Amino acid sequence: MTSVLAASPGERLRTLRDLMGLTQAQVSAMSGVASSWISDVENDHIEPQDDKLQLIAKATETPVGFFYVQPKTVPLDSLRFRKLASAKRTVTKRVHALYSESYRVSDDLITSQSYPTPPLPFTDSDKLEANDIEFLADQTRIALRLAPDKPIPHLTRVLERGGVAVAPMVLSDQSGSDEPTVNAHFGVSYWSGLGDTALIGYFPASGDRDRFTLAHELGHLVLHTFRPRVKNAEAEANHFASALLMPYSRAREELSAETTLTEYARKKATWGMSIQALIMRGAAVGRIDDTRKRSLYVQLSQRGWRKREPVEVGQEEPLLLWTLLQRQFGERPYLPGAEHLAIPPAVLRSIAPTPRPKKTDKEPPQSSIDRDSGNIVQFAGRQARQQGPTRLAR
Repeated sequence: MTSVLAASPGERLRTLRDLMGLTQAQVSAMSGVASSWISDVENDHIEPQDDKLQLIAKATETPVGFFYVQPKTVPLDSLRFRKLASAKRTVTKRVHALYSESYRVSDDLITSQSYPTPPLPFTDSDKLEANDIEFLADQTRIALRLAPDKPIPHLTRVLERGGVAVAPMVLSDQSGSDEPTVNAHFGVSYWSGLGDTALIGYFPASGDRDRFTLAHELGHLVLHTFRPRVKNAEAEANHFASALLMPYSRAREELSAETTLTEYARKKATWGMSIQALIMRGAAVGRIDDTRKRSLYVQLSQRGWRKREPVEVGQEEPLLLWTLLQRQFGERPYLPGAEHLAIPPAVLRSIAPTPRPKKTDKEPPQSSIDRDSGNIVQFAGRQARQQGPTRLAR
């Protein structure tokens, strides 16, 4: 990866601290390098000394090349987060650093191996109506070679086959603190447009929440790549996610004012969406009025289902980045890959985890969610072919 700008070791040192959640004093204590020197380097008051950067690299288990690499810029105003309103700025800063480094690594792996980039639809319309978002969700299904009205058994694999990289993300704690990192973020994404790398990062939780997060972030890529400053971006992405996971015609067919919570639980197992998301979908397509929606939410609270719903949706597992990593660096790719990509091995393991061993028992192929267990059936499919994108404009 080339750039007309030289990498700044001081800026990279600041990025490393953000990435690991470390203060200057903590880096000093770990490495034996004076915190005043760290401050001076980060503020460009002095030129960094290689030997001291090597001490910091060793203490943080980071390749020294990290301080000299020039990452591809991810504009702040184009980076989208799915997060709670309570998310702390300090944690958001860490998430941005983690995502930026993850994007750099995924872009390197994808471009160096000529993996196809996504042919997603997009829009630059000033204002989107509800039917526009439904249309774009339908066009996204076409671009990703999905049936127009069927459940999506494995959304992660569909995205990866379609050229959208997916990376689980973990905020590591190198400080030695006993307090866990409180993270109110669900996902983050960026795509600059056709021909460029797209990456969706998510913080693993329950299977149904992960799927909605992926669909939500995909919505940002489609709806907001060329509309980065729209005010109601989160609401639009939520609408898109619901429309992608349960298309309009099926939502109108399956959801009604008579649908009970028990029936919603069965539909959760089929569609891989939470009961609460299904209720909201029913309201969005005009099959549930506000009175019925409130009643269903009261029932959810009474049963204790607002915080813990029945029916477990199995967690999906990304594969693309691991496959590219192993293809380039061999069966044990983390150490050589981390050195080449100039990234801490722990971060590389997070965004490109080793796949869990496959079950040895042969099972008959399935194309829907297991209705008994609620688990999402992970199946193999053909790689999505490049197609011309759909653009919605007014």
